[in-house]
This record gives sequence, structure tokens and C-alpha cells, in this order.
Amino acid sequence: MSQLSPVDDTFRARLRALLPEKAMREDKDPYVQELRGAYRGQAGMVVAPGSTEEVSAVLAAANDARVAVVPYGGGTGLVAGQVMPEGPAPLILSLERMTRIRRVDADENVITADAGVVVEELHRAAEGVNRLFPLSFGAQGSARIGGALASNAGGLNVLRYGNTRELCLGIEAVLADGRVMHTLTRLRKDNTGYDLRNLMVGSEGTLGVITGAALKLFSRPTRRATAMLVVPSPAAALKLLALARDHAGEQISGFELISGESFRFLEETLPDIRRPFHPAPDWMVLTEVGLSGTGDAEGMMAGILEAAFEAELVTDGVIAQSEAQADELWHLREAIPEANRAIGAISSHDIALPLSALPEFIEEGTAKLADLGPYRLNCFGHLGDGNLHYNVFPPAGEAKADHMGAKRAIMDLVHDLVASYEGSFSAEHGVGRLKVEDLERYGDPVKLEMMRGIKQLFDPNGILNPGAVLRAAG
Repeated sequence: MSQLSPVDDTFRARLRALLPEKAMREDKDPYVQELRGAYRGQAGMVVAPGSTEEVSAVLAAANDARVAVVPYGGGTGLVAGQVMPEGPAPLILSLERMTRIRRVDADENVITADAGVVVEELHRAAEGVNRLFPLSFGAQGSARIGGALASNAGGLNVLRYGNTRELCLGIEAVLADGRVMHTLTRLRKDNTGYDLRNLMVGSEGTLGVITGAALKLFSRPTRRATAMLVVPSPAAALKLLALARDHAGEQISGFELISGESFRFLEETLPDIRRPFHPAPDWMVLTEVGLSGTGDAEGMMAGILEAAFEAELVTDGVIAQSEAQADELWHLREAIPEANRAIGAISSHDIALPLSALPEFIEEGTAKLADLGPYRLNCFGHLGDGNLHYNVFPPAGEAKADHMGAKRAIMDLVHDLVASYEGSFSAEHGVGRLKVEDLERYGDPVKLEMMRGIKQLFDPNGILNPGAVLRAAG
């Protein structure tokens, strides 16, 4: 990072000559705050270009001046990819003014949008033509699609529709030197060489700045059935998933594992949220079936439940009797991270495991954490795709600050165990700056060598989000 220069008056004057006044952001504070408050970044200047051409001009100037650039979407990232605490104060490049939905093709099932469009706006645009854009997660009301693509966000519908990567047909991106990569294709098949789109998706702003994307739309499910079920164990939940798939195939659109600790945290911090079971069971599953046309989603869910009770995989359950009740159950699930933040985790983990390894991992991890101390564990997440949010909290009545000395030992314990089960320490949140050391520790050396070579090719001066994903040179 030593070869980079801070934003100085000469550079500020150059950008002011390139951009309109409405692109300037004098208040830097909102752009240097990390969502959980664990990091605070810095900013020599903040600009919000309004077009791909303006982004191109900004990056060309920054590359020429060797000024670091931190791309900024909605600021909802959880691994410090959007804040740069160290090194020369960077230029923060916000996509907040690039909010144009360029094209909606209902017949093609494609929507093309600027990178600054908020995910929820894509939902509404798709709904306007009776289509579904399925990317769904708690921060969708403020997260922007460019950031979701840059981090390859997951969410609640990955089981049926895939991560953001699987939803992306084409990308427009500006490279470090200002050149624009025009790969904004709406094609489903295009075997014309290397897939540079997939390099940009998940690159966390280290290879280029995504400015536009062509995204898949789907037919809207016209009937859905949602149920929250009590299961004896994570192993039973996994068998329930297999049973549900036997009955409904790919029409299972969500399958979430929820621990009893999640309910207890909600009761402690968000008591107004209704919970269907009192007291909280140890383990629950929230699942949904979505059908198009005249399909009988309720009948399909009833069949799943009948078979599950017969197999002793479910001991209790509730089925939503209306759209409002279904939304209420999903709101409960989406409120769990908010409750976690209110309690204050010592260490949070976004992990992925082979499905068959999940029950044993949870059992072994619980036992090993107990050996470290009387910590509380809130384990929940997207069981259908093997993604768990595995978060460790102080004992009841004790403060997070009193236990932060154990954070590194807890992280190492969890990530070492994940590695032993051939899992990943980063399932859907990315690497950012928070997990660079973990990538070096657990990543394949050849893969890391190739990643560094790609970074050097795309960004030889190292100006793009230095310190994110790969350790900054210096």
C-alpha cells in the first residue's frame, strides 16, 4: 500500500473538473461506518458519479494519481469490504446516483439495471411485469445490486434460484485504468472465450467497478405454502429436507434451520415479534413451497407434513393460513440478525459445509465451544444450501466487551473445524478485510497464486479496494 498516494488538493480539483457538483459528497461520515460498528474507515474524498462514463473518468484519474478507490454500494457488507481503515486516505466511489433500470424484458425474463439500483427496487420492477427477481435477504431495502454482485450475495432463496452469480447474465464494469468492459449480454448461451463476468461477480471491487448488470427474472409463484416445524435435531432437519424434495422437487423455495437460541434472543431484544412456539424448541425449520399456475401448494405442504410426522421427523408445527401469516413467519426469520446485533456477538461466522456433515459439525462445534467457556451459540441459516450463520455470544448477563480477548481463539476453533469437514469459512458474505488472514490460512496456495496474478493483470497499480480479499502490497 506504500506506493499509493493520499487524496490531495490537486486530485480533488481534478475530480471537481470532471464531475458535476451534484456528484460531490461533503459529509464523509456515512461512508466510513461499518454496519456492525467493528470498523471505521477513512475517506480523503467521496464522489457519486451518475453514469458509467463518469465512473470511467474517475478511475482513470485515480489510476494516474495512484489514489486508492473503495467502491461503495449500500454499505451493508458484513466483512469490512466497504471500509478501509489503514493506508493513505482513499477516494470512496459511491454508486448511489446510478439508479436507472435500463430495460425490462418480461418475455425474455431479463432485467437490466445500473449497479446502484436497490435490490428491493428490482423486486418492484419485476413485479410490475408479473415476474420475480428472487434475490432476497434482510438488507434488501438498502443494499444495491452492484454490491450484491460484487460480494456474490446469497440469501433466503438460494436453494431454488442460486446465489447472485447464478442470477447474472451480463456485466458492465469499469477497470482500474478507466476502460469499460462491455459484457452486458442478455444471452443465456455465449461460449466466446473466458467468462470475465464471473471474475467480476464476487471480486468485491478489487478487479473493477460494476456499473450495470443484466439479471434473470422468473415466473412469479402464484400459490405458496409456508410452515414452521419443530424438529428433534439438525439430523432430523436434514432428513426432512430430503423428504420435502422427494415430494416437491425444485419447488421448495426456502428451507431454514432455526435454533431455540434464536427465539430466546428475539424474546430478549424484540419482544413484539410473535413467535409460534412457547417455550422455544431446541430446533425448528422454516420452509416454503411455491407453485405457478393452478398448483396446490397447500396440499403439497400437507403431504410433506403428513409424511414427516409419520417418519417422526417433526413433532409440532404451524402452517400459515394467509399471505400475512406467511410474511410474518419470514419476518421472524429475517429479524434474527437484528436480535444478534442487539445482544452483541463475540465472533460471527458465515460458513458452508457439505450437507451430510452439518449435524455432526453442529454437535462437535457445540462441545468444543463449551470447553472454551460458557458461551451462548446461535446457529441458524440456509440449511438447503449448507450455509450456517454460526455466532458465539457471551453468557447471559455478561458484556461482549469482557470476552473479546477470546475472539481469535473462537474464530480459529470454528474455522479449523469447518476446514476439517471440507467446508468454507465464507459462504455468502465474502472475504472483505475481515477474513484476509483466514483466506491465507485455509486457501489453496495455487488458487491464491492465481488470484494474485489476476489482480495484478486487472489492477497493476493496486488502486482498487486495496486490502480487501488479498493483502495489500506494501
